[in-house]
Amino acid sequence: MHLTMVGTGYVGLVTGTCLANVGNHVTCVDVDQKKIDRLNKGEIPIYEPGLEEMVHRNAAHDRLHFTTERAKSYQEADMIFICVGTPSDENGKADLTAVMKVAEEIGQALEDGEGPFGGAIDEAKPKIIIVKSTVPVGTNQRVRAAIAERTNKPFYMGSNPEFLKEGAAINDFNKPDRVVIGVDHPDAGERLRELYEPFVRQGNPIYVLDVPSAEMVKYASNCMLATKISFINEIASLCEALGADIEQVRQGMCSDKRIGNQFLYPGLGFGGSCFPKDVLAGVSMGQMCNSPAELLRAVHEVNQRQRYRFIARIDKCFDGDLAGKKFAIWGLAFKPSTDDMRQAPSVTIIDHLLSNRATVTAYDPVAHESAEHIFRDRITYAADAMAALDGADALIICTEWDEFRTPEFAEMRQRMNRPVIFDGRNLYRPKTMAEQGFAYHSVGRRSVAPATTGAAQA
Repeated sequence: MHLTMVGTGYVGLVTGTCLANVGNHVTCVDVDQKKIDRLNKGEIPIYEPGLEEMVHRNAAHDRLHFTTERAKSYQEADMIFICVGTPSDENGKADLTAVMKVAEEIGQALEDGEGPFGGAIDEAKPKIIIVKSTVPVGTNQRVRAAIAERTNKPFYMGSNPEFLKEGAAINDFNKPDRVVIGVDHPDAGERLRELYEPFVRQGNPIYVLDVPSAEMVKYASNCMLATKISFINEIASLCEALGADIEQVRQGMCSDKRIGNQFLYPGLGFGGSCFPKDVLAGVSMGQMCNSPAELLRAVHEVNQRQRYRFIARIDKCFDGDLAGKKFAIWGLAFKPSTDDMRQAPSVTIIDHLLSNRATVTAYDPVAHESAEHIFRDRITYAADAMAALDGADALIICTEWDEFRTPEFAEMRQRMNRPVIFDGRNLYRPKTMAEQGFAYHSVGRRSVAPATTGAAQA
């Protein structure tokens, strides 16, 4: 099939590359000439394990192309996937400006243009316009109307939400738990099913739904996962207040098969480009249809509060005086295996430290370039984790990269000015940290003092 991906961000680039990898001819288009130039040079603008090699291989085999020639790309495609950004405003409402602009362009291109390779458009086999961007329910209807205003050529609409975890996106695409397709015509469903069948050989389902239901599946899924994260963090806060241990509580709770253990790990809360935006979008949709999403509002509030609760513990440890203190930060990305810092807890924490005249030296395996776009020269970037600790009054762990899990504690203690750790991801056992000579503060567990100084402190 000839496919066009509109947008070369995370979703468009991963989706297009994986579809090209099974033999489709894919054109990725973007309005950003600099980004297209980089891609044509083999430079990948995002960090995703395995993506660079796959892009290079499929481009070399002439299955994957990058261009800014949008009209021609629309005209020559059997299917067009809209993968542009839909950022939310402060109230959570999705900005559909880019989506609607693409819809207008597609409509005009269908009206003006020819079919593949200069031939006539095959009106017996209408193009399928698929919205893959995460959009509020009803957006497909608006896209259809915008296209239909500009052409009388037949086309089908589809909704195909993505479920890609940053850091594991290629595996998620190649071996999906499920594929969700929303269509307005049975023929579109069959053609999209054919497109995705190579990825479900292991027997996982392809669900062909109506369009509004498919649009809603994405929000329902992400909001459920976000709810689990906020739930366990709220329980962790209760544990801190009542003297319980969240790890013991979590183990006892998660042994119930009805509950399970996924996304039930305490920490600094969720970040990234999906969960925060999708939760707020759920709240916004509830307001628009007069069906308030009170639980989702609480999920968002708990998540935002979580990082400030952690900051308050840092302030308390230093008696509210951070001026002149040096902090080491381990982990800048919102999660491991990505360089994405959108809505990352590290940003909130570093902003607080800087505003209180502390100095910051940070280390992340891949996110330094992303951090430089945010902080510029206001913080120092260390070449490795240990170098970040030199002269530090405390270490703050924001991201659970594997290389942080079993460090040389003796070297850490020697490098630091004070042996104090604030662990926002609960990487270590409190007892072990006390024995290693650290004051150790984690999430939902009692803080401990170095064993050499006596009993653990609250």
